Amino acid sequence: MARNAILSLTLALAAAAAGAQAPSAPAPERAAQLVRMVRQDCGSCHGMRLTGGLGPALTRQALAAKPPEYLAAVIIHGIPGTPMPPWSALLSGAEALWIAEQLASGFPEEMRSQTP
Repeated sequence: MARNAILSLTLALAAAAAGAQAPSAPAPERAAQLVRMVRQDCGSCHGMRLTGGLGPALTRQALAAKPPEYLAAVIIHGIPGTPMPPWSALLSGAEALWIAEQLASGFPEEMRSQTP
């Protein structure tokens, strides 16, 4: 049943994405926050290098067969009955799609500010 809900969500997101322009990248400061969130919060289950742990790997190779719209739906809505929570309280749909696209292309390293 959960799989059907995610499939329906994926199809709805894909249809919406087809009719809309590609989402713009978040502002640099927000992008840095999102990268940090993925590395820290998602990394706590998916591994700090996103190579897997409690949750599956989020590497480019592991996600090759999954469309970004599907990944964005999973990020926003979670997967009921699993440890994957919904992130809709902290992310917009556009941010989830940006994260999904970043994951699909090889997620960037966190930019750390260097203090003298």
